[in-house]
Amino acid sequence: MKKLLIGNEALARGLWEAGCSVISSYPGTPSTEITEFAAKYDEIYCEWAPNEKVALEAAFGASLAGARSACAMKHVGLNVAADPLFTLSYTGVTGGLIICVADDPGMHSSQNEQDSRRYAIASKVPMLEPADSEEAKEYAKIAFEISEQFDTPVMIRMCTRIAHSQSITELSERIDRALTKYEKKPQKYIMMPAYAKLRHPFVEERTVRIAEYAETSPLNKVEYADSSIGIITSGASYQYVKEVFGDKYSVLKLGMVNPISKKLVSDFASKVDRLIVVEELDPVIEEFCKCIGLNVEGKSLFSAIGEFSQTTIAKAFGVCENTSDVKDFPAVPVRPPVMCAGCPHRGMFYTLAKNKITVLGDIGCYTLGAQAPLNALDSTLCMGASVSGLHGFNKAGFDGKCVAVIGDSTFIHSGVTGLINIAYNASNSTVIILDNSITGMTGHQQNPTTGYNIKGDPASKIDLETLCRSIGINRVRVVDPYDLKACDTAVKEETAVDEPSVIISRRPCVLLKTVKPKAPVKVDPDKCRSCKSCMRLGCPAISMKNGNAVIDTTLCVGCGVCNQLCAFDAIN
Repeated sequence: MKKLLIGNEALARGLWEAGCSVISSYPGTPSTEITEFAAKYDEIYCEWAPNEKVALEAAFGASLAGARSACAMKHVGLNVAADPLFTLSYTGVTGGLIICVADDPGMHSSQNEQDSRRYAIASKVPMLEPADSEEAKEYAKIAFEISEQFDTPVMIRMCTRIAHSQSITELSERIDRALTKYEKKPQKYIMMPAYAKLRHPFVEERTVRIAEYAETSPLNKVEYADSSIGIITSGASYQYVKEVFGDKYSVLKLGMVNPISKKLVSDFASKVDRLIVVEELDPVIEEFCKCIGLNVEGKSLFSAIGEFSQTTIAKAFGVCENTSDVKDFPAVPVRPPVMCAGCPHRGMFYTLAKNKITVLGDIGCYTLGAQAPLNALDSTLCMGASVSGLHGFNKAGFDGKCVAVIGDSTFIHSGVTGLINIAYNASNSTVIILDNSITGMTGHQQNPTTGYNIKGDPASKIDLETLCRSIGINRVRVVDPYDLKACDTAVKEETAVDEPSVIISRRPCVLLKTVKPKAPVKVDPDKCRSCKSCMRLGCPAISMKNGNAVIDTTLCVGCGVCNQLCAFDAIN
């Protein structure tokens, strides 16, 4: 049976077909759907973990017990999981273990553009990179075989384009696989110095063996044609090359991007006149070629910044395209991302901006509070950094009002440790937890504060107020962000006290199915004085027409925040 699948769904299918039985992940675009689709298979236990480090450690535990296991994350999530990753390379596995990591060239939904191949090289873990959905499915099955054959975790590198585009995938049946028998092996799994020293030589020797495997592996494909140019590429870049050139030039497609076979690359290079590497982001393959003494071109033709396209390839090679250049089309008006109409975060951000408070932000849909007209954020670094950064900001002696804002899921991910630091080391810091009852930015995944698991079944629910008090925060209060007066009072009072405090801004995301919108509000044109106070909210449902404010009733959810700003009672 064949089916049209996005890459992430195909990868999930491959995990299922290979007999994977445990998957632990933290949601992060563009990787989220891997675990969401895997959760549809009853044979796989799936979960959302509090963060990527926990997810990888849970997957390791399942592997240790003899199960085939996996975890999925985006590229910046791999930073969080790096601690167990590097030592897991030393311990190896019992049951096969796959780490699915999705890079985001072009930063469609990310704060940086790092290349996860660097992690594979640094941790000395093999990495596969599929170029379409069919390969994503098959590579999952091959990755488990490599993992168990060579006693290693295996990484599968996806990217936004492959993760979210569709291609034909042939479906197969699941392989029912019993647990590999667990045996106590202290020298293999207890990584204290005496034993770890014994495992490092194994890792080096394993890398050599896997490189030899890569010489003849079907993961790497050589397509000989015109020998005037030879192109080495992988993943999405392979698709761009083929769409521009078809079968015109010789191509070496690397399905295994770490380790790379010296013999395979050298043999290919010897059969072409000009060697060019086409790869997104860092010059990883190019650097390998140069290290083994090959005359190669790469980043001299292509940028190390951003996502490639067919146009990128065509222009770099100086060939004419059959299609019209994008510049020939009329310019499309810019439509910057904004918080939804009725977003519960808007009221709190309006309050912070109005009071001219310095705000350290975090990773989530509330990062959009940085956009005009609110302009409410001063920094965004990484998950949890708002809370830890606020502590340092205040310890540096900043003379002014400042707070940190962080979402409920992100607070559990890595914000709570920063709050412990605030309580323990006693900085006069106010942390605002924007609790919208869901993990919003990645598409409404459950988290430990929602009371439900990945399948929507009831689960234990963390009480944020109790948690904050238990770690030493005495001042904890809850406000409704739709109530601007209550927000204003809370912010002023908590930033004025001489001790740590937490404000929980609680209101469910308006896009949740359980949230029933109220009737939309309307503007009385006879009362409107065109003061534009309502426009300061940046609500996409509000605009100006013929000198008056107007409400788009197809967007408005009746939150009532704009009513509170109108001094002329024109909005009802």
